Amino acid sequence: MHRSLIILAGGASSRMKQSIGVEGLSAEEVREANTVSKALITYGKNQRPILDVLLSNAEKAGYEDIILIIGEQGEAFKSFYGNEMTGNSFGNMNLSYAVQHIPADRIKPFGTADAVTQALEQYPGLQNEVFTVCNCDNLYSVAALKTLRDIQAKNAFIAYDRDGLEFSTERISRFALALLDDDQNLIDIIEKPSEEKMEDYQNNDGTYRVSMNIFKFNGADMFTYLKNCPIHTIRKEKELPAAILNFTKEHPAQFQGILFKEHVPDLTSKEDIQIFKGYLNSL
Repeated sequence: MHRSLIILAGGASSRMKQSIGVEGLSAEEVREANTVSKALITYGKNQRPILDVLLSNAEKAGYEDIILIIGEQGEAFKSFYGNEMTGNSFGNMNLSYAVQHIPADRIKPFGTADAVTQALEQYPGLQNEVFTVCNCDNLYSVAALKTLRDIQAKNAFIAYDRDGLEFSTERISRFALALLDDDQNLIDIIEKPSEEKMEDYQNNDGTYRVSMNIFKFNGADMFTYLKNCPIHTIRKEKELPAAILNFTKEHPAQFQGILFKEHVPDLTSKEDIQIFKGYLNSL
């Protein structure tokens, strides 16, 4: 079992800030949605960040070290989780920060593969360790997080059954779809497929397997592929699925899909805030 979880929280939250659906939201909720990271939108009587719930699930799953990847303007995270770059705490876990720096010729961060690369460069010990990576704005279950710690495969991901996710087909197209062989090894993965392309990613068992960006990586295997990840021709970012696909092409049957069928609350736009908070209130 491994002990480290890297949480991607350095994105620009562009879709949240650009979305216009504010029905049912208070003025303060709209202000937060427009100004802070999605993970820092607050809830409950103590007005704590939504990220608390993911961190609590990680602790229940047995993780001991959290590395939170924040942006260059990520000081707001420190106001909630500690001012030091390392040695902060959340529950019984150690919490540290990695900063995703933006290249001089760009305005926005360079993508998820770049974020993990920068974290591994700032914490080079991870280049020879096994760790989990996930988004900051998805509420992954304790079971999913623990399964990645328990599984023997060095490189793996949770392959969610599309029919278990409470999303529209249009929403599913914003995620990644994966093809697995009969032994559940990854064959192909595509980020944000077109609706026509989605039909090419039906698995032999009839399911469509969705990646919600939660992976187990062996740093020794993946670091070079993350660092050398190709830039998407349209989105101009280095995306984790592209790095994983390149690894899989050169190392067949070494990236395992873990079959799951459950919903994963996702916080992307303002329309999701009330749904997400309602889910949290039901816990």
